[in-house]
Amino acid sequence: MCAGAARAGNLVEPHMHFVPPAGRRQVALTLDACMGETDMRILGPLLEERVKATIFATRRWIDNNAAAVELIKAHADLLQVQNHGAQHLPAVIGTEKVYGIAPAGTADAVFAEVLGGEQAVATAFGAAPGWYRDATALYSRDAIELIGTMGQRIAGFSLNGDIGASVSGEVAKARIGAAKSGDVIISHINQPKRPAGAGVIEGILVLAAQGFDFVHLDDVDIVAL
Repeated sequence: MCAGAARAGNLVEPHMHFVPPAGRRQVALTLDACMGETDMRILGPLLEERVKATIFATRRWIDNNAAAVELIKAHADLLQVQNHGAQHLPAVIGTEKVYGIAPAGTADAVFAEVLGGEQAVATAFGAAPGWYRDATALYSRDAIELIGTMGQRIAGFSLNGDIGASVSGEVAKARIGAAKSGDVIISHINQPKRPAGAGVIEGILVLAAQGFDFVHLDDVDIVAL
C-alpha cells in the first residue's frame, strides 16, 4: 500500500500527504470525474488561473465528455489524467456494498475495472496512468494488493473537499480553503448541477490567493498519514 489507511468496516480508506520543500506552501489537487458531465465552473477557472490538478477519470466519463477531453489534452501541462476505473466500481472483492454501491466483487472484476480504466486513459490522453482511485475511495485489502501487482499506485487523500459532491458550496469552500501545506485534496469535477462545485472552485481560488502552489501527484514524494 502506498500510504496510511483508515478503516471503514472491513474496508480500507488509504490516506496520504506529502512534505513540501522548505519555505513552500503546496497542495495536490485531485478531482474525480466519475460519470455524467463536466463541471465547467471548475474546469474553466482552473485553466484561466493556470492551476495544476490531477483528474481521475473513468472510461464512462471519457466516452461521454469529448469536448472536455480535448480541452484537457490542450492543457496537459496543467491537467494530468489518472485512472478512476472503467465503470466506477468499488475495488472490493466480496459482497460488501460501499455507500449502497455494489462492488466489483471478484478479483477478475477488479482487474477488468482497473485495466479498462487504464486503457481508456492511455487511449484518450496518450500516456498510461500510474495512479488509481476507485469509486468511493474504499478498498478491500486483497483488492489493494491486486492493484499493486498491476503497476498502479493507490491514490488516497488527506482532505475531502466536497464529501462526494454532497455538501453546500459554502461548506466545500470552507473545507478546501482551510487546507494545510502538504494536503492531498479530493473533490469532484463531474457534478455541474450540484451546489458543491461552486464552492470547490472558490476554495481553490482562496488557496491560490493565499500563495499556495498546486502540484501533481507525480511531482512530490507521497508519505503516509
